[in-house]
Amino acid sequence: MYLHVCPWWLASTLNNPLRKLLHNPERILGGYIAKGATVIDIGCGNGYFTIPMAKMVGQDGSVIAVDIQQKMLELVMRYAGRESLQSHIEPHRCTSEKIGIRKQVDFALAFYMVHEIPDTSALFNELTTILKKDAYFLLVEPKIHVSLAKFKKTIRHANEAGLIEHSAPKIRMSRAIILKRC
Repeated sequence: MYLHVCPWWLASTLNNPLRKLLHNPERILGGYIAKGATVIDIGCGNGYFTIPMAKMVGQDGSVIAVDIQQKMLELVMRYAGRESLQSHIEPHRCTSEKIGIRKQVDFALAFYMVHEIPDTSALFNELTTILKKDAYFLLVEPKIHVSLAKFKKTIRHANEAGLIEHSAPKIRMSRAIILKRC
C-alpha cells in the first residue's frame, strides 16, 4: 500500500512563523475548542496545531496528537516541553490503516493530510466511533493537491460514515469543511 507522508526532517518548514499569516491556529480553531475538551489532531506532524490546541483546552483538557511517524511525535513533545504543555498532550502513533484510539473526543482536526490516506472511508468510519455525539470535525485540504472533485468525493465518504456537513469555513489556499457527528 502506498502512503505519502511528509518526511520528518522537513518538519521545521511546517512551523515557520510566517505560516501564521496563512493558517493562524487560534483563528481557525478558536470557535470549536473549549476549555476542558478532549480533542484530536490527526496527522499532527510537528505540532503546528497541536500546541495551540493544548493551550485552548487548558489545564483540564487534553490533546491526542496522532501521527504515523514516531519522529514527528517526538518533535511535538519536544515543542510541548518548551511551553510546559507535555501533560496536556498524549502522543499516539497510528498505522496507515487505523487511528487506533478508543477515547471519545469533543473535536477532531485533519489538516492537509486526508489526501494521504489510502482508504478515506475506513478513516471516517473509525472517526465516527471516536467523536462524541454532536462533536465537530474540521477537514482541511490543500487546493494545490486536492481538486474540487476529489474534495467532494472525500466529503461523500464522510457523509456515508455518518458525518454531516455543518459549515464551510474560509481558510486560505485550502478547501475546508466542518462536519458533525449526529
